[in-house]
This record gives sequence, C-alpha cells and structure tokens, in this order.
Amino acid sequence: MTTPELPHDHLLDGEPPSGFQELLGYRLVRWEEGLAEMELHIERRHLNRAGVVHGGVLTTLLDTSMGFSATFCPFPGRVRRVVTLSLSTSFLGQARHGTLVASGRLRGGGRKIVSCTGEVRLRETGVILAAAEGMFKYRTGSEHPEGVELHGG
Repeated sequence: MTTPELPHDHLLDGEPPSGFQELLGYRLVRWEEGLAEMELHIERRHLNRAGVVHGGVLTTLLDTSMGFSATFCPFPGRVRRVVTLSLSTSFLGQARHGTLVASGRLRGGGRKIVSCTGEVRLRETGVILAAAEGMFKYRTGSEHPEGVELHGG
C-alpha cells in the first residue's frame, strides 16, 4: 500500500518532508504555538513480530510531535529546529490497525532548553498507546521566535 499524498504540506511552508517522514508515512496535521499533531495510518510495515505497532514507531511519533510543538514559526520562509536531549517513553497499549494520532505540547523551559510532553492515541477508540516527556535544545538561531531562513539553517 502506498502512502497517500500528504494533504497538510502547507503547514511546513515549503519545507519538504524528511526522508524518515516519507519512510514511515506520518504527516503533520496541526501545528500552532506550543502544539503539534501528527497522524499515521497503520500499515503492515509499522508492525513488530507480534503483529502490533512497533514501539519505535510510537516513539518516533512522540519525539517528532514534541519537537514540532517547540518549533512553530509564524514567519513565512523561516524555520526553528531542535535536537532531542532526552526522551522518556511509557507504552500503555497496543494497536494492530487504524490511525495513530500523536500530540506534542510545549510545557516550558528557558531560552535554549525546553520541556515537552506527548501522547499517542488510537483515533478509532481514543485509547492512549504511549506517553512521553522530553527535553529539547534549540539549534543556533532557533531560540528566537523568528528562527532562521528555511534554506539557510
């Protein structure tokens, strides 16, 4: 099964999806100050040997949605970036099919290092499958709300 066209590309303001995003097939569906949501339709490639979504897929969605929650940039043609310093994940449930919805929220922090939380739910049931907390460090220039030029940073 091929991944459908990403209908929310406009949220990235011209920035192409990452290679890893294309590999897994997740998409950014909501992005605003302090909040980001990603979606992933579960396919066979996302399952582990037991036939449930691999923990690495859930962790990727958590890490990515939390990082996006800290990097919203309202200035066209500009971006903000972070690197993950720490990530603690708890696995709370399992899924074999359906759509995963990952939500990341910026909790707070300083000028260069921030704290975020996240959770992944199964859209069809609302059940939380995984939750996480993480610390993220802004890359140079990204600690400012105006970020850096898209192709310069």
